[in-house]
Amino acid sequence: MTETTVEEMTEQVPADDFRALENKIYRTIEMYKAARHGQLEAEKEVAKLKHQADERDTEVTSLRRELVQLRKEREDVRGRVEKMLGQIEALAEEQLAS
Repeated sequence: MTETTVEEMTEQVPADDFRALENKIYRTIEMYKAARHGQLEAEKEVAKLKHQADERDTEVTSLRRELVQLRKEREDVRGRVEKMLGQIEALAEEQLAS
């Protein structure tokens, strides 16, 4: 802008109107800064929650594997106990037969 144009605009815009506009611009800048800060904080929180979700998924997978292993062990123990009970019954029947 040339000096003449600036002077013409200054003459056209009263000082109070200019101050009001200036204040609005500063408020807008502050609102933008606050919004940007809020966005950054929200992005950090999202990253944190994604990390926690990944950890939970890993833990759930591990717990499922452990559950499957424990169920297999329980079935093995059940089979061994049933085998021992069968042997005990066979001994008891032998005792009764003799």
